[in-house]
Amino acid sequence: MSSYDEKPWLGIYDKEQPAEITPEFTDALAMFAASVARNPDGDAIRYFDGRITLRELDELTDAFAAGLLDTGVTPGDRVALYLQNVPQFVIGLVGTWKAGGIAVSINPMNRERELELLLKDSGARVLIALESLHRDVAAKIVGRTAVQTVITTSELEYQTTGDERVFAGVERVRGENTVDMAELIDRFRGRRPPPVSFTPGDTAFLTYTSGTTGPPKGAMNTHGNVVFNSQAYRQWCGLGDDDVILGVAPLFHITGLIAHITVSLLLGVPLVLFHRFEPAVAIDTIRSERPTFTVGSITVFIALMNAPNADPDALASLTKIWSGGAPIPPSTVKAFSGAFGQYIHNIYGLTETTSPSHGVPFHAEAPVDEASGALSVGVPIYNAVVRVVGDDGRDLPAGEIGEIVTIGPMVVPGYWGKPEETAAAIPGGALHTGDVGYMDAAGWFYIVDRKKDQINAGGYKVWPREVEDVLYEHEAVREAAVVGVPDAYRGETVKAFVSLRPGRAVTADELIGFVKERMAAYKYPRQIEFLDEIPKTVTGKLLRRELRARERT
Repeated sequence: MSSYDEKPWLGIYDKEQPAEITPEFTDALAMFAASVARNPDGDAIRYFDGRITLRELDELTDAFAAGLLDTGVTPGDRVALYLQNVPQFVIGLVGTWKAGGIAVSINPMNRERELELLLKDSGARVLIALESLHRDVAAKIVGRTAVQTVITTSELEYQTTGDERVFAGVERVRGENTVDMAELIDRFRGRRPPPVSFTPGDTAFLTYTSGTTGPPKGAMNTHGNVVFNSQAYRQWCGLGDDDVILGVAPLFHITGLIAHITVSLLLGVPLVLFHRFEPAVAIDTIRSERPTFTVGSITVFIALMNAPNADPDALASLTKIWSGGAPIPPSTVKAFSGAFGQYIHNIYGLTETTSPSHGVPFHAEAPVDEASGALSVGVPIYNAVVRVVGDDGRDLPAGEIGEIVTIGPMVVPGYWGKPEETAAAIPGGALHTGDVGYMDAAGWFYIVDRKKDQINAGGYKVWPREVEDVLYEHEAVREAAVVGVPDAYRGETVKAFVSLRPGRAVTADELIGFVKERMAAYKYPRQIEFLDEIPKTVTGKLLRRELRARERT
């Protein structure tokens, strides 16, 4: 028996925490229904001065599901959500489930080429989008996809007074050939869709990840995955009926989907939303709504710490904080604790693990590796067995570095429509994460690097080839290589090395602007360096590792 089978990390658990938990529900809808029955008049969503109770959310999602069915949605159809952190995301998600569908979460920063790729890959028949995103992006490409119905909405809905820092310049822009979400709900208000029943193996939503091997893949997060990790958050983070969840993570991301939406549906507690993250607005929201729990990237907490209106009283209620998605400098945890008195617990997981696979238990503090200065990402959560393996696939002993491999009820069964990629990344249900790290003798895990070339910019994953492909579209570019380089704020940022065609000229700012127009904001290069020749192997392969090494010397 290996040290991983013996689970040395169990000794780190809080004494009141079980070693394993059992799913209480078969699917996410049953989880939500139990909360509605238990606390119908409790707040489900708080959005600026707007409030939606659990009873109202149940009625809104019933009506929306009936509307989806009227458009022709059938069980198993995909419904894409192209929205910011607004109540309509939750309504769209739960309504899709009530119609028997599968939700597809899409980053609102995606531009035409990215949105088109995801809509085509998922085969989504319905797109729910903010009016502005439809006008500026979706209207240009939906005709080339399987989308038959476009439902639009506005961030101005479900609140009345607004906040000029968030809504300045926002106007209603009803698109041609679109259905207004509020009108659709009003038309079917009072209707109840036919009951649906999911098994734990049915897909709840597709979340897209670039993974470690190329273009985006739709991870099939099942209802069983969702229920299990929602309960895991509840137990691991010590959450109960009196908690209030602050929605700082993007709802399209697996962290926002689980740590914000489905945990709130399980607990029947308020989810506080404020459209999109703006530090001063977040501070005021925390001060007024008194949330107790959140999970966000470390850049969120750096921004809160540096907000002009931040003070210990403003964040006093926020006593249960976890951060994941990007490496956390121990100095930042210390500085935040010194400024506000709260400890930031590390947490680690992937889209393919439906949010957490590891975490620092509540009331515990993560150790720091003396050699590298890395902060531990925690220990495996309930029911998870995590191994560190060598290139030969064999378990490595404690202290040795290898690839992290995770097995457990949080791991997705595969990627949508991609059996070969599934077999390569999740053979026999064991997720090969592509992250390199080690376990110490006590059972704490540390991530030290990524196996491939993926860039992690403030928790957002960037695949270099995708950026390079856009750079190659510029007439002046001969060759391009993109790497991640250290960044004090984002942890890592995107840098492009470019060689130009003979006789052509372009400035770094012009190239940055060219890519910025064509890609999501987190993907375009912040730095460009011009070289006469990009370093390559004798076979012509770009030597990204050499370029990265140059940046770290």
